[in-house]
Amino acid sequence: MIDLGVSKIALIGAVALIVIGPEKLPRVARTIGTLLGKAQRYVADVKAEVNRSIELEEFKKMKESVEGASKEVESAIQTQAGDFEKTWAEVTDTASHAPVAEGLISHPAYSHPGKKWRVKQGATPTWYKARSGIRTKALSGAARVARYRPQKFN
Repeated sequence: MIDLGVSKIALIGAVALIVIGPEKLPRVARTIGTLLGKAQRYVADVKAEVNRSIELEEFKKMKESVEGASKEVESAIQTQAGDFEKTWAEVTDTASHAPVAEGLISHPAYSHPGKKWRVKQGATPTWYKARSGIRTKALSGAARVARYRPQKFN
């Protein structure tokens, strides 16, 4: 940048005082200061924009490399899953059709038990609870108060 020492700045100030005059010098100095500030902010904005564009390019390169690696992993998993399914199908087919005469134990193919697993089966039967007076349904506090509130006598 420009090499300005104390002596050069003093010389410029003296010439400006003589040329511009003592009345207008403070206003001119303020104007020059604001213009220099705007120029510095503009240069800083340009630098920040260049840095953002460089970072954006780096992120794009990183994104491409990650996407490539994920595609490779996905294809490897797909091939291994296909191999596993083929092997599983072969094993289950041979196990279900294995001859018992050779001494191999044959297991039947898996079938779902067909239970209604969403329906909760209690340990105590409902008819027993009803006969012995055990509560079968939960009541909220308000329902319990309404049910067991003593009746008013008229």
